[in-house]
Amino acid sequence: MAGTKIRNKTSVQEFILLGFPGTWYFRMSLAVLLSVTYILTITGNICIIALVRTHPQLHNPMYFFLCNLSFLEIGLTTTASPKAIGVILGTSQTITFNACLIQMFFLISLGGIECYLLATMAYDRYLAICHPLRYSALMNNTITAQLALASWLGGFLSISVLAALISRLSFCGANIINHFFCHMESWIVLSCTDTHVIEVTIFILSILIVIFSCTITVVSYICIISTILRIPSTKAWQKAFSTCSAHLIVVTLWFGSCIILFVKTSAQNTQDLNKILNIFNTIITPLLNPFIYTLRNKEVKEALARTVRETFSSFRKL
Repeated sequence: MAGTKIRNKTSVQEFILLGFPGTWYFRMSLAVLLSVTYILTITGNICIIALVRTHPQLHNPMYFFLCNLSFLEIGLTTTASPKAIGVILGTSQTITFNACLIQMFFLISLGGIECYLLATMAYDRYLAICHPLRYSALMNNTITAQLALASWLGGFLSISVLAALISRLSFCGANIINHFFCHMESWIVLSCTDTHVIEVTIFILSILIVIFSCTITVVSYICIISTILRIPSTKAWQKAFSTCSAHLIVVTLWFGSCIILFVKTSAQNTQDLNKILNIFNTIITPLLNPFIYTLRNKEVKEALARTVRETFSSFRKL
């Protein structure tokens, strides 16, 4: 059987992305929605980065990690959205083998980095709330930079192993991917070579990235909530919770959808569910993050209000 597969395999130079089925009106509406979402995502995350850089009161580890997260979200949505819009419109449904591999690598890597960054941010909030007197020593500029660098390197390096294995797959002529971007599971299904090693690698990386980072986040928040509940003052309790509520919402949205992606039902339901969850992770979540942090974080709201007042004041002078 393996010999038959080897004899019949052909060289696939490009793949066809099916995107979403539906009427012309549905696809145009979806394309417009994704285009508006993409523009708002880029604008919102750039605003977060600009606010942190221009306001000294935001120059602390929490907002340094937030800048990293915003930069990551810009990369994540840029990797997925433009191609997805082209696929939905039917103007860019084909993608070369190398381009498909590169897109897959960056999407998975950036997703892994986001897991690590969210876990790092949870650990930062744990130190700030549970060990406030030692916080400046435990989370100084050097350690903050090292943690951020470790998150980025950890995501890219761990996925490089998987990408190297996936790049060696052979295909037997089938080149249709039922998705709006190059999806790893679709490559495995289309391949006519043994994928056992890749599947084991995916399982191990899922534990190292998703489960490990999710565990750190959950343990951190258990300690945070336990500490907050012991605070006697209601005002102090509210202040402590407000410093981590935005991050908790983002964590719930991200890890919730990631965990659901590992739940398999029927093949057809899995395909449809994967598309919806991947839209949520790669397009919707990057849009929600800046708004969540702006609306749920008092310091960011104050910085934004100050910037708006200064901008209007400058316009009046002109």
